[in-house]
Formats: sequence, C-alpha cells, structure tokens
Amino acid sequence: MELIYWRHPTLPGIKVEEVSGGESLPEKVWLDMARQVYCENGVDAYREIGHFHSGAPFLYGYAGRISISHTEGLFAVATLPATPEVELGVFSERAALGIDVERADREQVVKILDRFMAEEEKPLVDSSDVELCVRAWTSKEAVYKAMLSPGLDFRRDIRIIRMPRPAPVVPVFDPKEFNLPDQSDSWRSLLGEAQVSLPDGTNQSFLLFSYRSDDFVVTLAYAARCAKFGKSGL
Repeated sequence: MELIYWRHPTLPGIKVEEVSGGESLPEKVWLDMARQVYCENGVDAYREIGHFHSGAPFLYGYAGRISISHTEGLFAVATLPATPEVELGVFSERAALGIDVERADREQVVKILDRFMAEEEKPLVDSSDVELCVRAWTSKEAVYKAMLSPGLDFRRDIRIIRMPRPAPVVPVFDPKEFNLPDQSDSWRSLLGEAQVSLPDGTNQSFLLFSYRSDDFVVTLAYAARCAKFGKSGL
C-alpha cells in the first residue's frame, strides 16, 4: 500500500505538506501511517509532533507554528517560518495559522449549515453548491484552529465576511484562468476574510486561502501580519 507525500509552497507564503493514498486502510492505521510518512520527510531529520495544553500541535525543536488537519484520505500540515520571538502556546498575530481539509463532495456539511453559519452569512453560500458549503465549513474550522481559543462558537463568534475563491494549489498564478472580481489581475482577489469577536469586545481579522487538492478542499486561515516564507524559504 503506497502513501503519497507532497511538499509545496502556496501563494500566501505558507508551506503545506500533504499525505494521501492508502484508501483501503482502516482509519486509525491510515492516520498513524500518514503521520509517520510526514515525520519521515523532514528536511534535516525525523520530525516529532507534540501538543500544547490547548491541543495546538507543534514540532519538537522547531520554533514555528504548524497546524494539522486530516480527513479520510488526506493528512495535511501547514507551517510558518520560525518565530522564536513569540510563545507558540498562546495566540499571536505573528504566528496565527490554521488549516482544515474536507472532501469536496461531503453533503453532510449542507445538512448542518444552520449550525455553523449565522443568518447574515448565508447569502455568501448557495446550499445547492456542496463544494462552496464545504469551503465555508473549512474556513470556520481553520479560523478556530488559528485562534487557539477553545470554546469559540462558530455561528456567534466567527464570521465570514468574504468567501475565499478557489485558488491555485501551487504559487503559479495566471489571472486568465480565474473569473476575478473587478477585473483584478492579483491573486489576492481570491482571498476571503473572516473576523472573530472576542470576549473583550475587540475583533481579530483573518485572511482565507482555499484550493482544491484532488477530491479535497484545503483552506488556510492566517493573520495578515503572520510570518511567511519567501521564495528561498521553501
């Protein structure tokens, strides 16, 4: 049984690593093997994943934020550059990152739309468009992970202001391939935006970047000020 490992940069400057394949394996076995494949493909050495008390993942010996997501058939890890100036166990805009993945055809997401989308957000999605609803779900999940604040309510506390449009899976952007708003030729016009309402009355904003990886929707949520890789850093 062969698992496929893929390491690639993205247009926002966030590294994403994916493990897919092995569909016939039992779920727990598949997840254990996917994690192993990821850990074995470190640039310099074997990687080991740990978790903070909040549940957020980290890599032993690495001072950069990672975020992990998996669903049946895909395991994905997003990584920011090292930020030793911030404490990774608590929220910081400098290291604010979340990733979520889901099958593009998961109709169950449509059935629970009322549970995670507020009434004012519903005009952003068409309930007959399953993939669009999945993109909304993964956007909320990614923001939740990026905030490192357990207990946030998807409907009340996390609001999608603008849905992300499907973006290129790799950092090669040809505006002719996309139906861009306002005749824009910038990939940034594909970004979505979300906002989190905090208990102290302030708001935290996130950008949303989403792409299709074979049969899956992959969505990243990150703060505009977070650390990013340059072309030489990937």
